[in-house]
Amino acid sequence: MTVRIRVDHDACTGHARCHTVDPDLFTLDDVGYSAVDVADVPTGAEERARLAVASCPEQAITIEEV
Repeated sequence: MTVRIRVDHDACTGHARCHTVDPDLFTLDDVGYSAVDVADVPTGAEERARLAVASCPEQAITIEEV
């Protein structure tokens, strides 16, 4: 099973809490917004991805299992 994240850039306001939780998975652009569109979560990082999703105040990140 693969875990995948998606970031809604229209909803993201640049708090970067996701980046604080997992800077390797949630990279930022030059102005501090998430640079991730869709990404597969590496094995072992699933809990950090879920924590990042939960920490987003705009709920701009979704997670799915594929």
